[in-house]
Parts: sequence; C-alpha cells; structure tokens
Amino acid sequence: AEINARATQVLKASFAARGQAKLDRLDQDETQKTCTTYAGKVPGKDVTDRIEKVNFESIKWPADGKYLGNWQNGERIAQEGRGKQFSDDPAGPVGGNCYACHQLAPQEVSYGTIGPSLYQFAKLRGYGPDIQKYAYGKIWNADAYSACTNMPRFGHKGILTEQQIKDVVALLMDPNSPVNK
Repeated sequence: AEINARATQVLKASFAARGQAKLDRLDQDETQKTCTTYAGKVPGKDVTDRIEKVNFESIKWPADGKYLGNWQNGERIAQEGRGKQFSDDPAGPVGGNCYACHQLAPQEVSYGTIGPSLYQFAKLRGYGPDIQKYAYGKIWNADAYSACTNMPRFGHKGILTEQQIKDVVALLMDPNSPVNK
C-alpha cells in the first residue's frame, strides 16, 4: 500500500494538466484499481466474474435498440488515432485507433497484434442481433466481457459516442464492409 501510494504520488507529480488532458485521468475507478492490483498476475474467477458483472451492468445500450450505424463512418473512426490527447483540438474528431491493436481489413498493411484479428468478423460469427449486441457491448465496455483487458472502454470512458460505436459495429458487421469481404 505504501509503495502504491508513493508511486501514485510520483506519477501525479510528473504529470501536468495540459489542454483537455486533466489530472483526473490518473484517478482509477474500482475496475482499474482491482486490475492494477493483479497486474502481471491472473485474478481468480471470483474476481474476474465480479469485474465483468459490474462492467456489463454499466453498459448504456442504445435507446432505439439499434446497434448498427454507417460502416464508412466506422472505417474513418477505426483509422483515426487523434482525440483526447492534450495536443488535440477538443472539438475535433475522436477516433478509436482500432488498427493500432487489430487487423480489420486485408488492404491495411500496418496494424497491431495486441488484439485479435477482426478481419471477417461477422462473416465468421454471423450477422445476427446477438453478435451485433455483443460487438456493441464489447466496444462500449470491454471489461464486461474480459476482465482487465487491454482494450479501452470506449463508451464507458466517453472516448466514443453512442453513434460512433454504432458506426464501428457496422464496420464489423456490414456484409459490404471491407472487414467482411
């Protein structure tokens, strides 16, 4: 506890609020605190089940019950790496930067591998409402499906809007999207 307190103090002392990047970004919610406690170790099933349950309950499902937006907009969001950084215009576009961790389309030659390939996502899993809901929920709050994942909680943390998440889900789910070609 003492080491954690000192580390937090050093971190906060070395971070200065600039632009839209405020010091509140250093404050961890309960999920983050729990995951930090287990960093480098695998938490027990009781802990992961609790994290997933709490995070699943926090998902704000679309009021209209629709999970799909426009896949072309979703592709732009997946490609966009700007947004929420101190040097970015707060009024400018915010992206998911999905290609930093995932392969989505074969024509993309540069993509990360920290996350699974999402190429042919719906083609392999199906195009139905259950998988649409899963994709929406996973993007909104990834810890609802995989405790302590490296994937950002895009909706939960206000990184992407509901419409942006719908657009990214459409990128994953639309048969005409490059993801499913």
